[in-house]
Amino acid sequence: MISIILPCFNEEGSIKDYIKAVNNNLEKLKFEYEIIVVNDGSTDKSVEKINETQAKLISHPQNLGYGAALKSGIKHAKFDTIIMTDPDGTYPADHIQELIEIYFNSAKNSLGLDMVIGARKGKVYDGSLLKFFMRKVLKFLVEWTTGTKIIDINSGMRIFSKKTINSFLPQLCNTFSFSTSLTLAYFLTGKFVRYHPIKYHVRVGKSHVKIFRDSLRTLQYIIEAIIYYNPLKLTLLISLFFFLISILLSVLFLIKKSTFVLILVCLSILIACISIFFGFLMDLLRQTFNKTK
Repeated sequence: MISIILPCFNEEGSIKDYIKAVNNNLEKLKFEYEIIVVNDGSTDKSVEKINETQAKLISHPQNLGYGAALKSGIKHAKFDTIIMTDPDGTYPADHIQELIEIYFNSAKNSLGLDMVIGARKGKVYDGSLLKFFMRKVLKFLVEWTTGTKIIDINSGMRIFSKKTINSFLPQLCNTFSFSTSLTLAYFLTGKFVRYHPIKYHVRVGKSHVKIFRDSLRTLQYIIEAIIYYNPLKLTLLISLFFFLISILLSVLFLIKKSTFVLILVCLSILIACISIFFGFLMDLLRQTFNKTK
């Protein structure tokens, strides 16, 4: 029994065909399933296309964001096993069957995976130089925080349990960064996650993603998630940065013997120490808050 959730914002060119592709793949498995399409304030003919299918339609009167659409779909899902994917043609529906098999086989083998994520591959996924660079920066921050290799931080195709994700929903963002915040939440709370390689295609229609703007928002949510789940990791990174600055400035002081440079050395060391102090303080407050829940 599976609920498929498709967030939709102006996807008239692909939504009907994608629903059909999902149906064709799930019918092979002979599972009871439902397809929920969350229309997030579309202004094109998306709703008309959805109504031509058997999918369950949920509509937002206005555009609230990718994450908000997924949250609505999760809340209305009647089955515990949930698959989220994008209906814009970037994620081939053929991979849904693969994720389902991995997820359910893990339960049979007592491995108990909490989430299986489709790890995108290929030139389309790499994208522009700016997109590639921003992804690397975000990837470094997440891997530093979790202490785990992250193959694809914001893949939009994944399978998980409704019971497990419900406790995280209030902390997950309502925008494009929903997938990133979900990945962080699972890794930082010790959940079992597995990646499975999938193809990634060129989307149908115009992309709603603004690389620089959405990357900055994603960075914001990553920092917020780190502060919420593991603040010491962030403050340690800041502390290490200023300790390195102080070492470089110390070398400069030995060369120039400048009082101003010496002041900067002392200031860098002070900021590094304060960062560590606040990290321990925030971590203590976090632990206290979790105990009182």
